[in-house]
Amino acid sequence: MPTSPLDELVAGVAEAMEEIAAADETRLAELRTEWLGRKAGRLTRLLRGLTDFAPDERRGIGARANQLKRELETALSARDAALRTSGAPAPDVDWTMPGREWWRGAVHPVTAVIDEICDVFRELGFTRVTGPEAETEEYNFTKLNISLNHPAADEHDTFYLQGGPPMGSGRALLLRTHTSPMQARTMERFTPPIRIVVPGLVYRRDAFDPSHAPAFEQIEGLAVDDGVTFVEFKAAIDFFVKRFFTADTAVRFRPSFFPFTEPSAEVDVQCQLCRGSGCTTCKQTGFLEIMGAGMVHPAVFEHCGIDAERYTGYAFGMGAARIAMLRHGIPDIRLLYQADMRFLDQFRGGR
Repeated sequence: MPTSPLDELVAGVAEAMEEIAAADETRLAELRTEWLGRKAGRLTRLLRGLTDFAPDERRGIGARANQLKRELETALSARDAALRTSGAPAPDVDWTMPGREWWRGAVHPVTAVIDEICDVFRELGFTRVTGPEAETEEYNFTKLNISLNHPAADEHDTFYLQGGPPMGSGRALLLRTHTSPMQARTMERFTPPIRIVVPGLVYRRDAFDPSHAPAFEQIEGLAVDDGVTFVEFKAAIDFFVKRFFTADTAVRFRPSFFPFTEPSAEVDVQCQLCRGSGCTTCKQTGFLEIMGAGMVHPAVFEHCGIDAERYTGYAFGMGAARIAMLRHGIPDIRLLYQADMRFLDQFRGGR
């Protein structure tokens, strides 16, 4: 008596179930494809061909075929799980050891300080920009009114990449010693009003000691417009200090000299450790220097194609690492470079 396709399938599934129970990983994959493959699986072909049967046969065959499919899927999954567990070695675990802490990523304290400083100056209309770390001596020195005979342009202070001293062409390539070249690049590209802050790495041939590093983050600021005065400059810096530190932090401006500003000033803030009473950190003065600043020198405007008779402006530069040290009472700048998670974990969770 001839058998129906379903009867043949039932018999085949029974044989397949016995084979599945003893199959290795390779044979298990072959059986899965043979029976349940989307294109040529035996059960798949039967289910696709249900339209060839009469309606009353179709329901019975379809129900039985789906039941066989579920049984095969269950058997295949069970065998797969058994193979995975049986082949895995017993874990070599010392259950008496304490749990191991999982380190979570966080913002570095210097990065947090940079973002916060830029956010404060954004309230005053400043835009955050970046520039190249490899600069020419023209933008790093000449356009900023720094003579190429200045000690800062010598090899003992500056990292030259090519065409270093003897200088004079303006094209020698170097690692920028400050972010100030973006003053010149911005003024050449845009007409006033200009208000920018420029965070970025700078490089100097400094010893790596508790207060210096050969590569460090600096933040440059520049404001140029009609009628910008020294009073506006002092007000902007005072606003920044009181927003970044505390509203009662005292600010002090001391006369100084920088080739690219005139008049120039060094800005001190009240020591955050002793609150101005004097301590070893501030050398008993009650104040700590945070930036050099001043009104943009007319010669810088001329080098950059800005009308010095019409426009005035101010510029400032500060080291983000030193600001972070001041805020958090960090005694040694080298701690910020060591990637010591025990140290960095103190600053997790806040900017």
